[in-house]
Amino acid sequence: MQIHFAPAAAADAAILVIPVEKDALARTRWTGDATRRVAEAASSASRFSGEAGSTVELFVSAGEAETVRHILLVGVGNDETGWRKAGGAIVAKLLTSGATEATVDLSALANAPSPAAVAKLAATAAQRAWRHDVYRTKLAETAKPTLTALTIAGAPEGTDAAWLHQDALTKGLALTRTLVAEPANIIYPETFVERVRADVEGLGLEITVLDEDAMRELGMGSLLSVSLGSAREARVLALRWNGAGEGDPDLALVGKGVTFDTGGISIKPAAGMEDMKWDMGGAGAVVGAMRALATRKAKANVVGVCGLVENMPDGLATRPGDVVTSMSGQTIEVLNTDAEGRLVLADAITWTQRTFRPKTIVDLATLTGAMIVALGNEYGGLFSNDDDLAAQLAAAGLATDDKLWRFPLSATYDKLIDSPIADMKNVGPRGGGSITAAQFIKRFVDEGVKWAHLDIAGMVWSDKPGPGYDKGATGYGVKLLDRFVADNFEK
Repeated sequence: MQIHFAPAAAADAAILVIPVEKDALARTRWTGDATRRVAEAASSASRFSGEAGSTVELFVSAGEAETVRHILLVGVGNDETGWRKAGGAIVAKLLTSGATEATVDLSALANAPSPAAVAKLAATAAQRAWRHDVYRTKLAETAKPTLTALTIAGAPEGTDAAWLHQDALTKGLALTRTLVAEPANIIYPETFVERVRADVEGLGLEITVLDEDAMRELGMGSLLSVSLGSAREARVLALRWNGAGEGDPDLALVGKGVTFDTGGISIKPAAGMEDMKWDMGGAGAVVGAMRALATRKAKANVVGVCGLVENMPDGLATRPGDVVTSMSGQTIEVLNTDAEGRLVLADAITWTQRTFRPKTIVDLATLTGAMIVALGNEYGGLFSNDDDLAAQLAAAGLATDDKLWRFPLSATYDKLIDSPIADMKNVGPRGGGSITAAQFIKRFVDEGVKWAHLDIAGMVWSDKPGPGYDKGATGYGVKLLDRFVADNFEK
């Protein structure tokens, strides 16, 4: 959807959207007494008070020609979060309404909004309009999106700069959501790389790709053990952004990219296995964040690394009980081939450290079902070896609504993954499954490197709409990482 900015609303705007602050209906500036009376009556009948994201539709006479103007009241609450919800609510209401464009008239507000608030409304509207309809051939006319443009009229000075940042985020989210939504016969390791390469072309990102021969030479036995049963070859993809000048990146983002996860020989139940096309959501978030950083020319040195594999069962697949050797030299007894994401991250993190020498690493992975049991679909799990890093990530999550909840790490849990025949086993007991998975990854983080692990299993896909997305791929992690970089790494 196109976003436009204009100094004032056009007199013939097809649909006029009027923002209303919480409990401020009486202070709203209406275009005439008739509009005010209808708006007040409709609001009273609908119990509309300007609550963030709430809406009321009304139709009023528009002059002597007996035409009718369509007006949508949208609540913006009393803070910037409310403006984000309002943007999503506008599009949720109008996207398939038959209307092709609408205008948000900010002059109706008693108090001028901040540039950041207006940019968030515009961005969330654009994000909420994203859909993946490429395989729909018989969509009913009433279900087809019609809204293609939203004009913001009367935005305050400074909105253009705020919008540039939000527009970069929106484009990053679109890349992430598209990758997550695509089926596994379309997006697998090789095509993931091709799709990302084409999408970020010209943005100034330095791209490195490792094929399986290169990984074998490097000794990536842990990552490659996951790929053994698939006809699709594994890949490692790195996107490097040097926005602060030459030198090693201060931050590395590492994503789990299992483009489909059957569980391997430890095969999953059939019910719900189709969801495992989004088991690359961590890698999706990493490339979306890197696209956003490059698009807005972030003044930071960051590298994004994705370990990309498909986990399938066949005669060559890794068996439960096999022992593999990771790039770090540590050996792993693979007790469950469905605990594959940590095997991918182990080698991806080792390669990242040896190649780029970052001071801080944040990995993202749809790693454990236990995380969904613990947190549902409301928070991602946060594990870290550094309290300041954990606090920075949690703050970024609250600011962007990509929320995180911290879990413990300790030597007590670490002992649960000791193996009797190798350096470690890839699963512990049933209890604390998300924690022992994090403890496993921690064994591959070098001494002195700040590290955080984000288990986002419940967050990359949603069965219900949210403020900035419909059912399906959410793009979780892109806004979180962008804010984390902006607050802590930009120079």
